Amino acid sequence: MTNAISSLQNRRVKDAVRLRDRRGRQQQGRLIIDGVRELGRALDGGIDLDAVFWCESARGSDDAEAVLSAARAGGAAVLEVTAEVFGKLAFGDRAEGIVGVARTPHHTLAGFASALPEQPLVAVLEGIEKPGNVGAVVRSADGAGISAVILADAVTDLYNPNAIRASLGTIFTLPVCSTTTQDARAWLQGRGMQVIAARVDGAIPYTDVDYTRPTAIVLGSEATGLGAGWQGEGITAVRLPMRGKADSLNVSATAAVLFYEALRQRDRDGERPRLSTPEAEGRRLGREIKEKD
Repeated sequence: MTNAISSLQNRRVKDAVRLRDRRGRQQQGRLIIDGVRELGRALDGGIDLDAVFWCESARGSDDAEAVLSAARAGGAAVLEVTAEVFGKLAFGDRAEGIVGVARTPHHTLAGFASALPEQPLVAVLEGIEKPGNVGAVVRSADGAGISAVILADAVTDLYNPNAIRASLGTIFTLPVCSTTTQDARAWLQGRGMQVIAARVDGAIPYTDVDYTRPTAIVLGSEATGLGAGWQGEGITAVRLPMRGKADSLNVSATAAVLFYEALRQRDRDGERPRLSTPEAEGRRLGREIKEKD
């Protein structure tokens, strides 16, 4: 390990560590990704990796070598570090021995407009505070075939390391963006989508809605619920039955219930029409070919 980075004062290492903080991510316009699975899905999603740090003694998966090879092929700097340096870079108890740094993607509603499937099913999350909840909702959205996820009036940034981890990296392969509540509602209604708002006091049971139409499912924070922007004409408020003492579920649990009810009604095989750039699709196909070889 004679060429491994051993100094915690190394500029690349210090810059990467700062990406654990939201201010650091904003200042650098970059994000940090932990784990083999998450990095692989970032590559599949067309994310440009700037650098990948790896530690031989901490590496716990043969899949890491495939990620390192793909990162090198994409022009990323692949840097070996000592166990001490990796301990500074790594998140929590992750022991896979690999961490990546990438440019932060910037997706917009305008970019979604022409690529949505004929009968889109979109999720909107307003004011969610905990990045782990954002990631968990994205993971359920991926599983249930949601077309896109929109963060409205976001409190946490979309690519917080906790959100990436909780999503299992699907935050890179599912179309996601952040915007305002006002713009999100205008965009949805301008495309003729019915808007279903999950509320504790919703007048309609969630199973009584037809989700086979172009639909947006809107969820708010557990602390404050949905704001006034999701009330009034054109908004259908639904509720989940609560038979115990609590009056609501965790937002990620609520999201999963609603997403899978929509999937059940649509009676689909679970394969989502995916929004994808040609670059991302090319990378995904390339990785599949390499894996077969």
